[in-house]
Amino acid sequence: MEQYTGHFMQHLPYLRRYARALTGTNGRGDALVTRTLEWYLEADEDETGRGDDLSRGALYRHLNKLQDEDGASPAVAPYHPVESALMTLDETDRRLYLLVNLEDLPVGDAAAVLELAPEEALERLTHARERVRARLTATILIVEDDAIIAYDLAETVRGMGHIVCGNAATMDEALSLAAEHRPTLALMDIRLADGDNGLEVARELRSRRFLPVIFVTAFPDDLAKHGLEHLGPVIPKPFTRDQIEQAITRAVFMPQPEDARETAQPH
Repeated sequence: MEQYTGHFMQHLPYLRRYARALTGTNGRGDALVTRTLEWYLEADEDETGRGDDLSRGALYRHLNKLQDEDGASPAVAPYHPVESALMTLDETDRRLYLLVNLEDLPVGDAAAVLELAPEEALERLTHARERVRARLTATILIVEDDAIIAYDLAETVRGMGHIVCGNAATMDEALSLAAEHRPTLALMDIRLADGDNGLEVARELRSRRFLPVIFVTAFPDDLAKHGLEHLGPVIPKPFTRDQIEQAITRAVFMPQPEDARETAQPH
């Protein structure tokens, strides 16, 4: 029995990682792994493949079986954008994506775990990757009254594979574009054309719906003066493209706060 337990323990880190991603929480994932260990130790040897050649694929299959028997939907409490994107997939496609992209299984091995033909698995994986990639593409609103800086920001955004939904130089233009395109992020100057203020734009956008904002400004102290540091991070001008890219990546992949959860749920 101790020998069998040792064989299982070799796979334990991988099983815990997959089970936690499968269920959406550490607790539920670890519970599945515990039940899989019990099955492995108690079931018939022919069923488990118990021995030195214990297949991790067989253990993944049993984790999936237990999850199906429980009939439990994956938890979405963290609301991480990647998790949210995966939740839009068919359950088989989600598991295939996790097995290949998280667990590094070859597509053929993942197909065997899910009892799919290799050709079908490859087709489904391609579709899943495209869908996840599309969900993780941010739609970004640029609020900047300097045309050269706005152009530079737009080129940086597009170079990262994200979408620029428009550039606004005033508060009215920003609110209009935001209502029309529902961006997922805004790059915001503070001092705008016509005497408008990016802080007021950010506050108005927040009152209408949650929208992450990155302030790109020559007046970085303005937020602190008004006690508005909570509205978003600040990149002082002059900036580098690396600064913009890093800030966008953090914003896109940051788990969403409580007030964003209602709009984060997949429809």
